[in-house]
Amino acid sequence: MTKLREECGVFGIFDAEEASVLTTLGLHSLQHRGQEGAGIVSYDGKKFYNIRKQGLVGDNFNDNEVLSNLPGRHAIGHVRYSTTGESKAENLQPLFANLSLGGFACAHNGNLTNTDSLKKELVSKGAIFQTTSDTELILQLVARSRQKKLINKLIDALNKIKGAYSLVILTNKKLIGVKDPFGIRPLVLGSLNGSYVLASETCALDIIGAKYIRDIENGEIISIEQNHIQSFKPFKKCNERPCIFERIYFASPDSIINGKTVYTYRKKLGEQLAIENKIDADVIVPIPDSGVSAAIGFSQKSKIPFELGIIRSHYVGRTFIEPTQNIRQLGVKLKHSVNRSCIKNKKVILIDDSIVRGTTASKIVNMVYEAGAKEVHLGITCPPIKFPDFYGIDTPKHKELMASNYNLDEMTKIVGAKSLFFLSLKGTYVAMGYKNRDNENPQFSDHCFTGDYPINVEEIQNSKNELFD
Repeated sequence: MTKLREECGVFGIFDAEEASVLTTLGLHSLQHRGQEGAGIVSYDGKKFYNIRKQGLVGDNFNDNEVLSNLPGRHAIGHVRYSTTGESKAENLQPLFANLSLGGFACAHNGNLTNTDSLKKELVSKGAIFQTTSDTELILQLVARSRQKKLINKLIDALNKIKGAYSLVILTNKKLIGVKDPFGIRPLVLGSLNGSYVLASETCALDIIGAKYIRDIENGEIISIEQNHIQSFKPFKKCNERPCIFERIYFASPDSIINGKTVYTYRKKLGEQLAIENKIDADVIVPIPDSGVSAAIGFSQKSKIPFELGIIRSHYVGRTFIEPTQNIRQLGVKLKHSVNRSCIKNKKVILIDDSIVRGTTASKIVNMVYEAGAKEVHLGITCPPIKFPDFYGIDTPKHKELMASNYNLDEMTKIVGAKSLFFLSLKGTYVAMGYKNRDNENPQFSDHCFTGDYPINVEEIQNSKNELFD
């Protein structure tokens, strides 16, 4: 892995014509959050229907198939990149089970941190797990709860789990949205012609013409039934700590978070990086696509011209086979090519949002030099990533995070640039609209930079010691 892997995306709509088609569109807009597989569960008032397939939404779901095989006025959907559980078909979501109170379908974005101990306990009591996904644990706990009402069964189950999660759940009577007590993973509420919609990002509302109402609050459960909404807050109150990478990297640029587009935040990150680092250069070049917004901000603040000096191919899938070492070394050129007219004989500043292992960065720096650049500098619009994530981002092992193992001079040599510079932690918070990080009550979950995990990760560390080898 050379970049942070996407998380997952969830979507749900209640009591709408062609609900499964609208869900398909919503998943299209969330495809950036996971390309491993997609699934939709619909309900027609009598029966649940479930289709889950590996690959992209557009390759597996079309209007005719969706309408004929996923009927009903209620539907939820999921796009997946695996963080817990292997990459195989049975782990695709939404997961569905027939419980004592009826059907229960669940789509999950996030990662539970006490999965192992809970699974061992349930298996010792006779539970049988059909997947290796932590989402199945939620279904098992709901099924085994002794509470009478469904919402109370769900609350009972959620009180046993730990971790970061946003859930969209469909039952015979309800559409339910849940956000973990710290609000690490995102979830928004919208409306479309009187029907309510839940989604990971506002871009999924936009694509179907739905109106944004509000974010689901941290620690909140939203229950939608016959277009009536109930809100429950059963958890101990915590200060909200949303994942800072939603704004830096994960969310779509056109999505709105806290009243601003993600594009605006990323431009501010680039501007702040330019304020902190004065580099003599001729041209600013983004590493596409994730570095574009920040590079525009850097260019505007520094007054150094912006150019699309690297062109990204959008036709290289994740399943490309690299059969030999020679071909593997050329792999980066399948995705990125250099626009020589913008590069030759110039001092270049490359802008990207993050560095994980540094392997892709080093290849791109080398490509730019090969295209005739005089100097190549690399600017990163976040602090160094020194700690693994356990809340739904698929980061590599601790020993493979470049910033965990090397100082700045060593990292600069590894990537091959004349200089390498990162945005400071304070500057990251300034770009987000704060004067500084509140160390007593941090405004974000920024554990990848600081090691300050808002939810205890000791169990998952112990069960995955290789992360800290």
